[in-house]
Amino acid sequence: MKLYNTLTKKVEKFIPNEEGKVKMYTCGPTVYHFAHIGNLRTYISEDVLEKGLKFIGYDVERVMNITDVGHNVGDGDSGEDKMSVASKRENKSSYEIAKYYTDCFFADCCKLNVRKPDVVSNATDNIDMYIEMITKLLDNGHAYIADGNVYFDTTKFKNYYELSGRNSDDLMVAVREDIEEDTAKRNPFDFGLWFTNSKFDNQELQWDSPWGRGYPGWHIECSGISIKNLGETLDIHCGAEDAIFPHHTNEIAQSEAFLGHKWCNYWVHLGFLNDETGKMSKSKGEFLTVSLLEEKGYNPLAYRYLCLNSYYHSQLTFSYNILDGAQNAYNKLRNRIAKLEKTEVMDEKILPYIEKFSDAIKDDLNTSNMITLVYDVLKDENLNDGTKLAIIDKFDEVLSLDLTKVEEKTIDSDLENEILAKIEERKEAKKNKDFAKADSIRDELLARGIKLIDTREGTTYELI
Repeated sequence: MKLYNTLTKKVEKFIPNEEGKVKMYTCGPTVYHFAHIGNLRTYISEDVLEKGLKFIGYDVERVMNITDVGHNVGDGDSGEDKMSVASKRENKSSYEIAKYYTDCFFADCCKLNVRKPDVVSNATDNIDMYIEMITKLLDNGHAYIADGNVYFDTTKFKNYYELSGRNSDDLMVAVREDIEEDTAKRNPFDFGLWFTNSKFDNQELQWDSPWGRGYPGWHIECSGISIKNLGETLDIHCGAEDAIFPHHTNEIAQSEAFLGHKWCNYWVHLGFLNDETGKMSKSKGEFLTVSLLEEKGYNPLAYRYLCLNSYYHSQLTFSYNILDGAQNAYNKLRNRIAKLEKTEVMDEKILPYIEKFSDAIKDDLNTSNMITLVYDVLKDENLNDGTKLAIIDKFDEVLSLDLTKVEEKTIDSDLENEILAKIEERKEAKKNKDFAKADSIRDELLARGIKLIDTREGTTYELI
């Protein structure tokens, strides 16, 4: 298998530390708010990677953190802890905030058919591990105490800029507006390992430590959780591309300074989801969540389908027009598959397609080719319906688009009233010779799985 490795800046052959086994760590959410669909694109890609590795024969153990303390508003240790900000915003405890938004996150993942990792660990459950790591980093000279806080000394780590591929001057220019002046730091890129209560007033989540009562820095949490659950060597570390610096850069520095050897061989980063104004974020414009897409009539799996039609490490542009196209294509694909009959399976015809699908996985997780293979199967005249269903069902172990799932379609009174209103609106548009609008209404309903049928007696509909 080949993967693009951010550490080496090239697509290279994947060789795990132990043959046949993959230890995989994925950065989880900071649970101070709902995850937007840009965040969730990352988890969709990580889900496909995990399932793809299993498909081609690897035994995968995957760990993910839940950041429920320590992630400050500015990734360079500036501002308040995001959990404290959310606590004030909603007048709830940090624990209540974390529980609620963690549940919401996994509910969204479920709607997107994203598998829950083998181990999910809250940052607040691993304080002893962070203290152990920080103690050793102080003892071996990689960390120092200043103004009551413990900082990692980035000048003591030789390859600090290797992952980002940049130097200190470049990064100072790139992030100068995001860096808060901290006179306690020896160097601008030194980062907090432990903050005492001298950092912020009224910090709710605090623990006793050798350096005073306080809380861990964001970066130490992922290192601690990974090492605790997966051991001293890691095969694949995943995350969004904006985590390359400083988060993942800092993870490497503190982990390898603690362990005394190389920690992780492959760093897989997922591209941004952009809207017309740039990178999608919680602070910009309409807050696009899975629930909002559902409210607008979109199937969450149509969004997953959209994501799978692009490379995981490429940036993807989002608009409702683009999502409309994806949902229409997704519905048409499922409708074609639904028409296949459960006939006898020709087992000898399956393997060649499984090999092609495996090759697409091995080709730097080429999900667009995986989708293309589904259409190739449907077009193959040498395959009967039963065999097509068997092959597509196998593909869906990775794609997770419910391609062969048969659903009992129902309609409630609200939806029925909406459809009838649309039919009347379309009728009026045709009366006014506004055929473009009439076609648009028909296509809108079709994309939602509702087919209009024009007869002499009028227009009816059916669910498809």
